[in-house]
Amino acid sequence: MPIGGQKQSPVAHEAPSALVDGFELTAKWNRQYESRVIEDYDCGPLFDLAALPGAESIEWCFGCGKCVPVCPVDLVGEYGPRKLHRKLQLGTDLLDDPDLWLCTTCGNCLRVCPKLVDMTQIMPAAREAAIDQGRAVPDELQQALHATAKYGNVMGASPRRRSAWTKTAGVAVRDLQHEPGAVRYLLLVEDYWSYHPRGNDAARALARILHQLGLDYGILGAGERTLADSQRLAGEKGLFELMMEQLVPELERQDFEAIVTADPHALNALLKVYPEYGHRFTALHYTQLLAPLVDQLSFTTPLKTKVTFHDPCYLGRQNGEYEAPRRLLQAIPGLELVEMMRSRENSYCCGGGGGGMWLDAHVAGHTRERLAERRVREAAQTGADVLAVCCPYEVSRFEDAIKSTGLEGQLQVRDIAELLDAALGGAAAVAPETSAAVS
Repeated sequence: MPIGGQKQSPVAHEAPSALVDGFELTAKWNRQYESRVIEDYDCGPLFDLAALPGAESIEWCFGCGKCVPVCPVDLVGEYGPRKLHRKLQLGTDLLDDPDLWLCTTCGNCLRVCPKLVDMTQIMPAAREAAIDQGRAVPDELQQALHATAKYGNVMGASPRRRSAWTKTAGVAVRDLQHEPGAVRYLLLVEDYWSYHPRGNDAARALARILHQLGLDYGILGAGERTLADSQRLAGEKGLFELMMEQLVPELERQDFEAIVTADPHALNALLKVYPEYGHRFTALHYTQLLAPLVDQLSFTTPLKTKVTFHDPCYLGRQNGEYEAPRRLLQAIPGLELVEMMRSRENSYCCGGGGGGMWLDAHVAGHTRERLAERRVREAAQTGADVLAVCCPYEVSRFEDAIKSTGLEGQLQVRDIAELLDAALGGAAAVAPETSAAVS
């Protein structure tokens, strides 16, 4: 009977099974009136990760999937923040998972994420926790971190050799350890330009360019230490702070107007991380220094070549500089600049960021090809003769990738400083000064 003059709602009764058009349907097919079963999944790892300082935004993901198609690692494997989030929901402990070390912190996912899930904060926090808790860390990364702590550079080379490259630059390079005094620009050379043979080539080229411009600059020589931003992103925040404690007193002892560096990762540390510790310096990438001055360069040798340019993640996406490198390339007589499909804010990643420079063996076991190999294929597809770069990580990475992809003889890798120097006449243009510079 009606209660209070109102009709009662019908009560649903569930039968164990029913025949519908001759097919038996059991009760398990009729659960839409019950709560979803979520207790079968252990979301603890997701909540544990989100509790780490810096990793809070992992919980903000609502699964739209926009991050996956722009993730460089997903293009050569199975990755992306959305996929990581789902694995965490299903109980995967990221701190013990190989996926922990695949992210290059390139930032392309953050560019498209409507919820601002920030893997450049999440992954370093997770890696730091893994290191602090004694979880497994890939051997090659451990070696790089150990070398940094012991020598102040990831190459494991003596600090006394930092300025050795200057002896064959063909021009005088002022080492402030031996010639102290005020300079307008302090050049932080960083590790790969200081020690790697191909990095030395670019460092010498930049020295000759700065000489032609008559710029007042100096280097720290043996007093320089790596800024260790990639080590920080690989989870060694303590090591980053140790290097900062060693470098900052040296910087504060010098008299200069601005720091210039060839390394976008060092630039990122100076602009974004050092201020968090109260250290503020004016800092420029070398392309940002040279671009406004390029009209003052006296080019003598046209470079009749087609060039494509790779935007470094930490110069472009992370710090917003896209025009300075292109302005320099476009100023070189004879050079034709062509763009890759993935360029500027959507540039592909070389694979070296976030500690990836020292994780190639690990990454190889979890992807179909290296990110650098994918990128040189894209460069070759433009018909370019030269892949131009302006990050110290990239020359060696891309040259190795050209060999492994069979593109030798078809594509060369050159730093923008090398291309500018070649158009200025190279070492021959300063030959009369060589003996004075070496003496």
